[in-house]
Amino acid sequence: MLTSLEQAAVVDDPAPWREPTGLGRIPRVLVGRASRLLAAQRDRIAVLEQERRATLDHLGALRQVDATREPQRSVYLDASA
Repeated sequence: MLTSLEQAAVVDDPAPWREPTGLGRIPRVLVGRASRLLAAQRDRIAVLEQERRATLDHLGALRQVDATREPQRSVYLDASA
């Protein structure tokens, strides 16, 4: 399970998370490896949060530009009249 989580941490589009069952306690020899994985996941979360904020800032700027534009002409034509 730890290997699959490590592989998912480096893939751009990992599989959806499904909580494993029946694993029991983590063996002492794997604690360091699991801790490094947790740190890598936290780092990735921080990067994704920064990217999310930047995207929201860009979307906000685009909305402000669109709000200043006035329509140049009609968008629809009533062809049935």
